[in-house]
Amino acid sequence: MSCSGDQETLSARGSRISESRGILDQGFNMYLEDAYHREINPRGILNAGTSENKLCFDLLQEKLSGHGIDYLEASLLQYCESNGIKSFREEIAKFLTEYGKAPNPLSPENIVIMNGCSSIFSALSTVLLDPGDGYLIPTPYYGSINTQTELYGRIQPVHVPLFSEGYNKEEHSFQLTVGKLEMAMQSAKEKGIRVRALILINPHNPLGDIYPAKLLKECLYFGHRHKLHVIIDEIYMFSIYDDAAFTSVLALDDLPDPKRTHFMWGFSKDFAMGGIRVGVLHTTNQQVCRAVSKLASFHQCPGPIQYVLSQMLSDRDWLDNVFFPTNKRRLREAKHILITGLKEIGIPIHKSSGGLYVWADFRKFMKTQTFESEMELWWTLIGEKLYICPGQAFYCYEPGWFRLVFSDSIDNIKLCIERLQKILRVVTCPPVQEMVFSLEHELPMLVSEEKDLDSEINLLTDVGTPPYVHMEKIGVH
Repeated sequence: MSCSGDQETLSARGSRISESRGILDQGFNMYLEDAYHREINPRGILNAGTSENKLCFDLLQEKLSGHGIDYLEASLLQYCESNGIKSFREEIAKFLTEYGKAPNPLSPENIVIMNGCSSIFSALSTVLLDPGDGYLIPTPYYGSINTQTELYGRIQPVHVPLFSEGYNKEEHSFQLTVGKLEMAMQSAKEKGIRVRALILINPHNPLGDIYPAKLLKECLYFGHRHKLHVIIDEIYMFSIYDDAAFTSVLALDDLPDPKRTHFMWGFSKDFAMGGIRVGVLHTTNQQVCRAVSKLASFHQCPGPIQYVLSQMLSDRDWLDNVFFPTNKRRLREAKHILITGLKEIGIPIHKSSGGLYVWADFRKFMKTQTFESEMELWWTLIGEKLYICPGQAFYCYEPGWFRLVFSDSIDNIKLCIERLQKILRVVTCPPVQEMVFSLEHELPMLVSEEKDLDSEINLLTDVGTPPYVHMEKIGVH
């Protein structure tokens, strides 16, 4: 708790940063203080909200504790290039060329290494946009991008709202189209917002969707028409558990605007190394490389970590025959266990092929179809020792959607289901009317600040204002 005297010691910028905490921070901190452990704290809070792969620690422990990986050169204890050790960037370039199916070899000179993709988002927001500029981003989306782009860059999101139309008819829901991008772009212009970038997450977080190559190209051409930087976050590019085809932007050989196309990836999800903190930026724009590298000096990854990961990536036999197939199989099995349990409870999910989570529909368990009711249910879940993420954390424009992470042990997944069954059994709520959103509904919501949903949310918000009431910032872990 801070007092007025404490606040007076900060600059206006410092006060803004200090106050930028959200409701999920409270929930996550509650989890940390009372974390579930089967033996030490069996009545603690079970975490099914943090997108963390816990399925392959055995493989990584074996790999990283032997085969010369613990070798440490003296040079690794010295200062290194701010954009990453050259040998590591070379290994990253070879790895992404091969596994990203790039038509031509990637150059290590186009790669910058930082301590996580959060740092890369912060750096790109600072060097590509000016304070007050906007970036297009389809909602729902990984909500912490707001913090990562706002704290340093002071830029703001322009939402492209996606809805679950067709969901009850088993059609594809929350579908992105170029038409929706164009409507959001036009609305931003009418409000005097200068949009300078488009951010895409592929595979998507929290939807788990994989963008078809055709849609990916259409989005890139949209960006080219409007002279936008297109930042593509592919941090889940190898966390695909179905047989769905995934096309990395690296695989496209006819980019309409290569100098404004920037690729991000990291080790936290695909290699189950959230605590290692290594993010990768690839861009052929050398001005961007130089500018980001200047900021990378404040966000460097330790030399010994870069060396160890270099050795791991160079072992193609282990990647192809041990880690990737085992990880894919375990993800598929874990997801099956979770969705089977959710189905028994009566919780539908959005169909997905990538990521470490499912996007689940809890609307029929809510007293009213409002964001207040969503928060009431979320706090009930935490109070009963289950931590998952509400749709508000992802700026979803429909109340009642939650993200549940399945990349955990079978025992923990089953415990999650058991706790959900117990909690939802005592939740009383009236019948829920089917919520239908059509393009006819969407268009006025996008172009008019006076239209709202349930008299609560403004569907193309004043940029930076979240689509719900009394919750200025929500960080997602």
